[in-house]
Amino acid sequence: MSKYVTAADAVKVVKSGDRVYLQAAAAAPTILANALTERASELRDVEICHLHIEGEARYANPDLAESFHVNSFFLGANVRHTLKAGNGSYTPVFLSELPHLFRKNVLPLDVAFIHVSPPDRHGYCSLGVSVEATVAAIENAKTVIAQVNPQMPRTFGDGIIHVSEIDYLVDVDVPIYGHEPDPFTDEEEKIGGFVASLIDDRSTLQMGIGSIPNAALSKLKNHKDLGLHTEMFSDGVIDLIESDVINCNYKGTLRGRVLATFLIGSKRLYDFVSDNPFIEMKESSMVNDTARIRKNPNMIAINSAIEVDLTGQVCADSIGPQMYSGVGGQMDFIRGASLSPGGKAIIALPSTTKKGVSRIVPFLKQGAGVVTTRAHIHYVITEYGIADLYGKTLRQRAAELVRIAHPNHQEGIEREYYDLLNKM
Repeated sequence: MSKYVTAADAVKVVKSGDRVYLQAAAAAPTILANALTERASELRDVEICHLHIEGEARYANPDLAESFHVNSFFLGANVRHTLKAGNGSYTPVFLSELPHLFRKNVLPLDVAFIHVSPPDRHGYCSLGVSVEATVAAIENAKTVIAQVNPQMPRTFGDGIIHVSEIDYLVDVDVPIYGHEPDPFTDEEEKIGGFVASLIDDRSTLQMGIGSIPNAALSKLKNHKDLGLHTEMFSDGVIDLIESDVINCNYKGTLRGRVLATFLIGSKRLYDFVSDNPFIEMKESSMVNDTARIRKNPNMIAINSAIEVDLTGQVCADSIGPQMYSGVGGQMDFIRGASLSPGGKAIIALPSTTKKGVSRIVPFLKQGAGVVTTRAHIHYVITEYGIADLYGKTLRQRAAELVRIAHPNHQEGIEREYYDLLNKM
């Protein structure tokens, strides 16, 4: 009997009270999720869990709260509202540990919705642009349903799965969610230049998506023998790989190959990684494993933040008590880079928000979460320079961070910090 069915028929396997996992990021299986949402009147208390996903999330409509509850491991704009509306929750977890929640049965899975390339002549599909915790979800879910899409890039690594591991297949033909690179602002250009100045030849890079990482990458065209070991990457690395700047020849983990766990970018990126054996897509428990990250000499971790206080505490997941994103893999790589021989852990962010509010602050907002502690932090970079905090006292750190804050805020930040300390 053929495993190929319609989306509507496939999602009939989901029952009230089930927990469903959705593959993440650009590989979000939206057609399956929408088909499940169409069954809202038939279902109660279905938990839909996932990391950040691209595209729409109809099941996150608060009007469907009796049918669906969203459990986010990393919040995106399409589900952020569910926390306040009451039809969603946030589970803090390092990206390196998320697969273990499924394998240890901490979060038993009933159904996994995945998004794959068509099977080859041997019956193998690829998870394409997002592996993260999906392999663990496939192994532990009672039922696995796949969108099969000829537009999904075929990538190598942990995401190669046989059709025998899939219970139902649903043919689709839709573009993979993507983002075209944005032009850099003057501030991002300056930050990118400061970041690049800390990167030596034969370093291995980790960075996220966005203009600051891409601005830093654009400054590396004259570097030599760089490596890439990162939870994700985007278009900014393509030119560096094609010009042999990134060749991974001096990595300590998976030498000679790029290592990542998910990708988001343009069609150019997806075409570049498809059937490209230079790119290895591995599960996040491996990619984000601190013990493996630290094996790369001169490991450079480039991450961002919402705000940094004058002692070096980094809030990267919330605005005060209001959750904005998630813990993700920042600490996995900050710690791995710190322990790497010659490694550098970098937090890079504009000195102010778009509304002109300082992101270098005397104290984190009440209720803000600390993702990277003051003991882990090494470098903080804004468009006003580089603050080196490693081995510095609290007073020395404050001076370093005030120096890279926006000039309009420097005096006020420093005064508020010391005024409160003197009152204690």
